[in-house]
Amino acid sequence: MSTLSPLQGLPLHRSDPFSPPDGYAQVRAEAPVSPIVFPDGNQGWLLTRNADVKAMLANPSFSSVREKAARTRRTEARPTPLPGAFFTMDPPDHTRYRRLAAGRFTVRKIKALEPKIEQYTREHLDRMEETGGGPVDLVTAYALPIPSLIICDMLGVPYDARDDFQRWSLSILDTELSEEEQQRTILEGTKFMLDLIEDKKKNPSDDLISDLLNPAEEKGRISEFEIAGMCGLMLMAGHESTSNMLSLGTLAALRNPDQLALLRSDPTLIDTAVEELLRYLSIVQFNFARLATEDVEIGGQLIKAGETVVGSMAAANHDPEVYTDPHRLRFDRAEERNLAFGHGIHLCIGHQLARIEMKVTYLRLFERFPTLRLAVPFEDIEFRTNSVVYGVNSLPVTWDAPAH
Repeated sequence: MSTLSPLQGLPLHRSDPFSPPDGYAQVRAEAPVSPIVFPDGNQGWLLTRNADVKAMLANPSFSSVREKAARTRRTEARPTPLPGAFFTMDPPDHTRYRRLAAGRFTVRKIKALEPKIEQYTREHLDRMEETGGGPVDLVTAYALPIPSLIICDMLGVPYDARDDFQRWSLSILDTELSEEEQQRTILEGTKFMLDLIEDKKKNPSDDLISDLLNPAEEKGRISEFEIAGMCGLMLMAGHESTSNMLSLGTLAALRNPDQLALLRSDPTLIDTAVEELLRYLSIVQFNFARLATEDVEIGGQLIKAGETVVGSMAAANHDPEVYTDPHRLRFDRAEERNLAFGHGIHLCIGHQLARIEMKVTYLRLFERFPTLRLAVPFEDIEFRTNSVVYGVNSLPVTWDAPAH
C-alpha cells in the first residue's frame, strides 16, 4: 500500500447539493489514486481522475463480479438479485446475457420509441396543465411515470403494477436497510418477476420478456430465473435513474436561470444540455467498484492482484483536467462525453433510451410552462441521500396559468 494515510471510507457529505461530496476535489488534487479503508475494514484504492477511472473501466484485468469484490459500502456488498443480473458479471457471461437483450436497445429500436415518449410526455403535461398552475409534485406527476411507462412497454410489465415495482426498487437502492430487509426485498422482486414470466408464457406479446422466453435460436435459451434477473435489473434501472435525472435536472435548471434561458432561446442545445446535466449531477453516488485480478498500474500506482479499486463517477465528471470550470452548469459545453453511463463493456445498455427520454421530457416541459418555478423555498427540498441513486424525494412546482 501507499505511504499516504488512507481515507476512512468514501466522502459522502455535500455542502452543495449539486456538487460532488466534499473531499473529492482535494483527494483528486493531492492523491488521485488514494488508499482507502472501507467500512468493513478492507483496504483498497479510490480513483478520482477522469483518465484513471476510464482506464480502470476499460481494463479487463479489473473484475466486476460482485462476489469477488471487497466490501466498499454495505450497498456494494448486496447479493446479486438473480443469475441474469449481468452488470455484476465479466465476459463471457456478461457478453452472453447482454447480447440477448441488445436487440431491444439498438439505435433504430430506440428511435422508433420517440413518438411514444412524445405521447406520454404530452399526456402528462396536459394533466399538469389541467391543475391551472399547480402546485404539483413533478416527481409523481411527470418525472417518475414517463420512464416507468416506457420501460414497462419495452419489457412487457403491466404499468398498473407500478406501485409494487417502484416500492421494491426504492428498497433495493436504500443504503440504510438491514441485510435482512434487503434480502426480503430481493425475494419480493424475484416473485414479482417470476409471476409475470409465468403469465407471459401463456400470453406472449411484443416485448423483451416474450423474446427471452421464445428465443429465435436454441443457444439463446435461458432459465426463467435468469430472465427474471435480467429484466428485474432493467426494470429498476430503466425508471429509477431516469426519473431522478428528470426531477433533479429540472431543479438544477431552475436554479441556473441563465442556462435555462439559453436553452429556451436555442432549443437545438438540448443534446448538449442533457449531457451537461448528466455530467454535472452524476446521480449514481456509490461509484464503480472493481477487483484487480492481476497486478496493474493505474495513474502511476501499482494495484496488486486481489485489491479493490473504486472509481468515483462524480469526481471524474468534475475533473478540471477535462472540463473547464467543472462546477459550473453550462448547457453549451462542448467538451467530451461524461461517465454518467459508465465506460467500456459495462456502458449502460439503456443509455440511448435514457438520453432520448431526457431530451423529449426536458424540452417539452420547459416549452409548455415558460414560467415554471418552485412552489416551495429551495431550502425545503428534501434530497435523496440514503439511496444509491441521488435525487429529490419530491419537487413541488407551479407556473402562471394562462388568463381566460
